[in-house]
Amino acid sequence: MIRAALIFSLVLAQSAWASPTTSKRPVQRGGNVVLPVEVAPSGAIAPPVGDAQTQDARKPRGGLMLSLRPLFRSSKVEKQARAQRQMRAKGAVCGDVAIQGEAIGRVKGRLNGCGVENAVRVRSVSGVTLSQSAVMDCVTANALKSWLEKSAKPALGRKGGGLKSLRVAAHYACRTRNNQKGAKVSEHGRGRAIDISAFRLADGSEVSVLKGWNAKSSSKVMRQMHAGACGPFGTVLGPNADRFHRDHFHFDTARYRSGRYCK
Repeated sequence: MIRAALIFSLVLAQSAWASPTTSKRPVQRGGNVVLPVEVAPSGAIAPPVGDAQTQDARKPRGGLMLSLRPLFRSSKVEKQARAQRQMRAKGAVCGDVAIQGEAIGRVKGRLNGCGVENAVRVRSVSGVTLSQSAVMDCVTANALKSWLEKSAKPALGRKGGGLKSLRVAAHYACRTRNNQKGAKVSEHGRGRAIDISAFRLADGSEVSVLKGWNAKSSSKVMRQMHAGACGPFGTVLGPNADRFHRDHFHFDTARYRSGRYCK
């Protein structure tokens, strides 16, 4: 009996010796940090806390590492920029903030073949204002934007501080081609055309198609803009086309089976 009790006591002692309250077994973590795991008397394992340096390394960082904007832009500047973005977005048409104006819906024509579905009245495109708000469809408005950004603004970028405004000679009008009796309905009558007679620069000077087409100082630029419109627009007519277009560029988005018509 005494021998059995002695054996039982030895077994208990060995069990206690084999179950330490702490363990140096590493826990998988980012980096090479190995922290001890605390074992409660109940057998539960508490998450490791680590030292102050380790805790500080895990805190999210702000300031320069988060963003450079607060260092260079005050709250007043941010507020003004936000207000400007909202103002621009409010006047956006055709789903593009670069095209500013208003949607006017369907425009009916007095002649058969005239009229515009989902028309817009555009006042500026890509920061370039129009001398008069022009009625057109969104296909034409997008073509105008493409031409301005890829051709007109780059071509005039080094003249007078750059392009500021377009002088619009004609936009939507329910009429025949060149106002000729018996002719087909013009693309102007379908909201697919715009005529531009001059370009106003930031310094207040103006380059007209009539005088600038053959002028030594602007002839090259005029021809660059004319050629650059052939692509975004299906029809491009200028001073060399006929007597009706000596003083302006005619752009429209008509498409022909034979392709674009540029003259």
